[in-house]
Amino acid sequence: MKTLTTEDIAKYCGGTASGHAEITSVVIDNRQVTPGALFVAIKGERLDGHTFVESAVKAGAAAVLVHQDVETSVPVIRVEDTEKAFLDLAREYRNLFDIPVVALTGSVGKTTTKEMIWCVLNAKYNAHKTEGNLNNSIGVPRVLLGLNEDHTAAVIEMGMNHKGEISVLTKTALPNMAVITNVGVSHIENLGSREGILAAKLEILEGLKPGSTLILNTDNDMLSTVKESDFDNKFKIRTYAIKTDADVTATDIIYKEASTEFTASVKPSISFKVVLPTTGEHNVYNALAAISVGIEEGIEPQLMAKALLNYVPAGMRELVEVVGGVTLVEDCYNASPDSVRALSNTLRIKGEGGHRKIAVIADMLELGSYSEEGHRNCGKYLAEAGVDMLLTYGELAKYVADEAKKCGVLRVFEFDSKEELAKHLSAILKEGDVVAFKGSRGMKLEDVIDLVKGELS
Repeated sequence: MKTLTTEDIAKYCGGTASGHAEITSVVIDNRQVTPGALFVAIKGERLDGHTFVESAVKAGAAAVLVHQDVETSVPVIRVEDTEKAFLDLAREYRNLFDIPVVALTGSVGKTTTKEMIWCVLNAKYNAHKTEGNLNNSIGVPRVLLGLNEDHTAAVIEMGMNHKGEISVLTKTALPNMAVITNVGVSHIENLGSREGILAAKLEILEGLKPGSTLILNTDNDMLSTVKESDFDNKFKIRTYAIKTDADVTATDIIYKEASTEFTASVKPSISFKVVLPTTGEHNVYNALAAISVGIEEGIEPQLMAKALLNYVPAGMRELVEVVGGVTLVEDCYNASPDSVRALSNTLRIKGEGGHRKIAVIADMLELGSYSEEGHRNCGKYLAEAGVDMLLTYGELAKYVADEAKKCGVLRVFEFDSKEELAKHLSAILKEGDVVAFKGSRGMKLEDVIDLVKGELS
């Protein structure tokens, strides 16, 4: 990051500084302190950062930011609320950079879309991006404070569970372009309805600079209702789609086992070929979002096409690995009915050519009253994809199993133990099988994957 002084930071946060120090990084974890760091003492649900002030100082922290009295030998910046001060600091620091900042959110596909946007931006810029799961009120400030003088653009992912969260994030990041990938049913338990989810996603406009562009997937039934006039024409809307008319569309789509080819068409008269090193319709949507950003930034089509060839899946999202002749599609970061539908399509494509298609599905959380219907819909999606076998883990996933049976899936197995599931799966796998894993983060389905890999290796 750019060097700041304790006086600068106190001004940004509305606090007071007890002494002078030059700050070259900001951390909230005392284990990540390096010399020159500012340690921000965040009080969380389980831990209070104020108890780690001394260990942070011993590790080399140049100063600390606190909201209660502490005894320490380094300069102290005192504020009323360190979590709010962390956001304020990140906002003011972001304002030191006159660069394109793209914010994105959506019910599913955020991280993959972010990675593709980052690839496209790097065709013209040196782009900064959200890493890992840093997409909340603690993570976004960390990402923004990671900007340095070499960065000439940024893409910031924004997640949410409740109303008002994206409002805080966008007012911190102050983007000059925003992308909403879709509105599904994730977190419907907290937001009450898909209309409530749409309203929460549209909070991203609250920090968007007037005259900026909002990019929407208008194949999504909820996003297709959003019009420029809804916001007094304060923002420009640009659209992308596969099935309906839009500013950016994809045609001539060819899905292969490990790649996807399509023609990207941009109104009024631009067309170019794109090859993605991944498969599935959902990834075409993600690429169209990235292309839409690139068009707004004036990036040449052929440069965008070349950049998308560099896409690499992030985290535990659709990682494909072949172990012992078995193809494992690992997608265990999170789950919703929409993402299970996408994974079903991936499984169908990868199973072409006679490979057995096996799905391992765990509970999807935070669906509230929609939970049974959502899980049953997943059973339908898997049946439509022609899965040869379904294994489920968890109470809610039993609805997936029940509906899949009703829709014609003949081999369905239900488990209450991850160990038993892994043991059964390992015993029946054979060379050429394709196995897709999907479940909410809280179900830790990667435990099953690790056990299966151990047996296959």
